[in-house]
Amino acid sequence: MLFVALWLPCSAQAAQNILVFGDSLSAGYGIARDASWVSLLQQELQQTHPQYRVVNASISGETASGGRQRIQRALQQHRPAIVILELGANDGLRGANISDIRSNLTAILRQISKANSKVLLLGMQLPPNYGIDYTAKFKALYPQLAQRYHAALVPFLLDGVAPEQFQADNLHPNAEAQPQLLHNVLRKLRPLLGK
Repeated sequence: MLFVALWLPCSAQAAQNILVFGDSLSAGYGIARDASWVSLLQQELQQTHPQYRVVNASISGETASGGRQRIQRALQQHRPAIVILELGANDGLRGANISDIRSNLTAILRQISKANSKVLLLGMQLPPNYGIDYTAKFKALYPQLAQRYHAALVPFLLDGVAPEQFQADNLHPNAEAQPQLLHNVLRKLRPLLGK
């Protein structure tokens, strides 16, 4: 009986996982892995919320449809308290049908909800050359989904990143931009963390 009494507090202190489920913007494409915003997040939480452990399941080039295929296994494997969902940009850049992107992100959000994990949705925007109608519908996807599934929302992950802070492809932020991405995420993540 004494063993059980001692064991319970220890289990309550076990690390809670934060699953980052995204594409190249979260996988640290083109920069040192420890310079990415996800690595910076882990460093920050070690200081402020040491009960959390960040698990990065992001894959460069990932789409919402690819994420839909992977999410259930990732949830079963990592049993996250919080999921940071950052997908859809590659779908948009390929001109995928908006309803297909919505359907795939919806399926992912439903799986996260079933797993009883909190969710932080990271919104994206497309360059203007994709046309006013398409870019507007794409941008609107994220707040619509966040409202429907009661998710916390970062309206635009790359908000505040200066033009010179992108890599040569003008799509991926460089190492200097990663603290800004972390700032954008942390503002909305903190309320989900508790004390």
